[in-house]
Amino acid sequence: MSWLNRCTLSLGVAASFAFGSIAFAEAPAATRPSTRPAAAAAAPATQPAGLARFMRFVDDGKGGGRLETADVVYRNKDGVTVHLVSAVHIGEQSYFQALADSFKAYDAVLYEMVKPQGVEPPGPGERTGSGVSDVQRLMKDLLDLQFQLDVIDYTQPNFVHADLDAETFQQLQAERGESFVTLFLNQMMRALSQPMPGAKYGPDDPMNDDLMTFMTRPDGIRQVKLILARQMGELEQQASGFGLEGTVILTERNKAALKKLKQTIDDGKKNLALYYGAAHMPDLADTLELMGFEPVATEWRQAWDLTIRKGAPSLFQKLFEEALKAQEQAPVEQPAER
Repeated sequence: MSWLNRCTLSLGVAASFAFGSIAFAEAPAATRPSTRPAAAAAAPATQPAGLARFMRFVDDGKGGGRLETADVVYRNKDGVTVHLVSAVHIGEQSYFQALADSFKAYDAVLYEMVKPQGVEPPGPGERTGSGVSDVQRLMKDLLDLQFQLDVIDYTQPNFVHADLDAETFQQLQAERGESFVTLFLNQMMRALSQPMPGAKYGPDDPMNDDLMTFMTRPDGIRQVKLILARQMGELEQQASGFGLEGTVILTERNKAALKKLKQTIDDGKKNLALYYGAAHMPDLADTLELMGFEPVATEWRQAWDLTIRKGAPSLFQKLFEEALKAQEQAPVEQPAER
């Protein structure tokens, strides 16, 4: 395994918590333009398997690509419509703004957020003190992206909390001996124990680079994001996900979401969105179908723009510029008075 494979493997597993998803599935390059969401299309007779229904990496054939998440529409015989709106928790400003605009049209938007009982959701940009949020904010700074809580207003009147409260979440994890640390280590060991798939990289592919060559590639930040997205796609192929089925972070929270969904439907709401991390969606979709819902349309949204800009600075340039900036901003020591 090359140094770059090892680095991106570790970062990919860590990012699964920051993104609220576990892996990316690749899609063919011949798809819609990446600048705006595609019009909703009728669901094909044969759906892609697992997470590929809800998140995909699309290679643009020019050394870049894009990361997309899906809004999959389900409908039952009573005319109730449920949109499974897949989320990544860090993404482009335009991605979250488009989601925020779309949420205004729903009778209810059921959202994920582990928060204390009786506490209102934070407003845009408000700090919660959560360790997970701190990791997500660190990732968004490193990757030059936005954090969803800084853009989407969860205090809107049609937003409905559909998750475990923090007290129940912590109690269930304690009963099962789970923690974010143990889950992370288990995921890392599982990924490292699996052989890497036999991916074939072209002669100019960054996966063939030594460290110095990679550091001098143009548009360094997007090069990192591109490698990360592709590497996680390969992790999905080799490990079939990260084995979180049955855990509190995935399965028990899904149960809470579905319970709130049923309550909201019983209250007479007909047009709903379930806005959750993409890793949760395969299980939620399977349960919806058991409840009599059928997929009728899918719309893909661009979450990350991975088009490589030839004139943008390399990682080496960025580090050099940051070092110069820090030196210029450093306080100048005045000579001691005699």
